Amino acid sequence: MSTTKRCYYETLEVERTADEPKLKSAFRKLAMKWHPDKNPGDASSEVRFKEINEAYEVLKDGDKRAAYDRYGHAAFEQGGGGPGFGAGFASSFSDIFEDLFGMAGQRGGRSGGRERGADLRYNMEITLEEAFLGKTAQIEIPVSVTCESCSGIGAKAGTKPKTCSMCGGAGRVRQAQGFFTLERTCPGCQGRGQMIEDPCPSCSGSGRVTRERNLSVNIPQGVEDGTRIRLAGEGEAGVRGGPSGDLYIFLSLASHEFFQRDGADLHCRVPISMVTAALGGEFEVPTIDKGKTKVKIPAGTQSSRRFRIASKGMPVLRSRQTGDMYVQVVVETPQNLTKKQQELLAEFEKLSSGATQPEAAGFFTKVKDFFGTRTGT
Repeated sequence: MSTTKRCYYETLEVERTADEPKLKSAFRKLAMKWHPDKNPGDASSEVRFKEINEAYEVLKDGDKRAAYDRYGHAAFEQGGGGPGFGAGFASSFSDIFEDLFGMAGQRGGRSGGRERGADLRYNMEITLEEAFLGKTAQIEIPVSVTCESCSGIGAKAGTKPKTCSMCGGAGRVRQAQGFFTLERTCPGCQGRGQMIEDPCPSCSGSGRVTRERNLSVNIPQGVEDGTRIRLAGEGEAGVRGGPSGDLYIFLSLASHEFFQRDGADLHCRVPISMVTAALGGEFEVPTIDKGKTKVKIPAGTQSSRRFRIASKGMPVLRSRQTGDMYVQVVVETPQNLTKKQQELLAEFEKLSSGATQPEAAGFFTKVKDFFGTRTGT
């Protein structure tokens, strides 16, 4: 093997058994380290960078690598098809361009300066009943629309945009830096590729004007808080005839005076008297569909007990399923008692036994046992 050149494997700091991913990883790491722009004023970095590129050009190609493994550098000497610094360099450099500069190489300009319009957001609050039934809402929003005077091209009627003389309509210009060339957005036309010498007076050359737009929004049954509805093409108009952006409707549900929502299920709390809880009874509660239903309370119902009413919840979005409704009863302690009522409750307390309040009786029995054990009695 020739001694005038460093071994390609040593140049890339890899083993001879390194596979393609390892080669590429090593190449990127070293190329970024030794790139001339990373080492301004250091002439040796350019030489080192070329060596790294040359080594990678050979080893990444299966046929060239096989020839190099067998004959060394001699395989590419005297017209043997050795790697150059032209097209081969461009191929390798494109692999690391994004890593070095945080962007991919771009070619060509924008089509006539046309740009997609921006997406818009509209916040809408609806009631729980509206989410249950669904609705068609009318909204009015200020939005940029295509200028009618110039049909969106931005030039005054009777004139047309002209090709940018600085970039030739490409939207980008090339700039030499060292031994390679970079592209950047054309400063003359800001990347549009065209110049407007006589702008439209209605839109000042932008191709868009602001108007109030009335839109109809279909809100399906079962939407939840945070649901997003997309209206394609209803956002801002594109620049100079470009496609329009989209409009996104973000829904929020107003709090309800009676129901709390949990997915497709609805929950409500109903206070009941101590007598109803003890003796049993029934009461009516409203439903989200503006109806009402009866809830039967068995004797001895405890506070916080829940009763399920099937299929009286919210519809599931884009489904035929419906959630349930849960009624939680809360036993209300009597207040502002008259003297007679107090006497009757006191008499009731004297007549009560562990059978009428088993949970309380059991608890206080355990308390007595607990303290009795601690005192040794």
